[in-house]
Amino acid sequence: MRIALYQPDIAGNVGTILRLAACLGVGVDLIEPMGFAWGDRALVRAGMDYAGAVEVTRHADWAAFESAAAARIILLTTRGGTRLDAATFRQDDILLLGSEGSGVPPDVHARADMAVRIPLRPGFRSLNVAVAAGIALAEALRQTAGWPE
Repeated sequence: MRIALYQPDIAGNVGTILRLAACLGVGVDLIEPMGFAWGDRALVRAGMDYAGAVEVTRHADWAAFESAAAARIILLTTRGGTRLDAATFRQDDILLLGSEGSGVPPDVHARADMAVRIPLRPGFRSLNVAVAAGIALAEALRQTAGWPE
């Protein structure tokens, strides 16, 4: 299982996701360009000393990521046709989240093997990307018996 972030804008969110990934034993793919420098203080502060314990792969762009992706790409999106509680995950899935400001472009959306949404109450747009990653990863790990021992 991996988490992929498409052109993330906010260093603190990436740091939080790195910490999540380190604690739960999943890799992270970062699809550039990013809206901050890799060594940004917010990234370091949010990831703390956990960032060194996670496998991070940086990709120069979407094409580089797509050519390296060896499993299904599961896009988490507010426009997803499959509810999270109805999605079926596999152990090697890549959970892709879009940038905080603009999500993903139509070609990336079309490329996803499955587009999944986290159901929200009416009137609410979306969750923070790090919160959404945690919720979706928890469900995927539960389904695949992937929780750490």
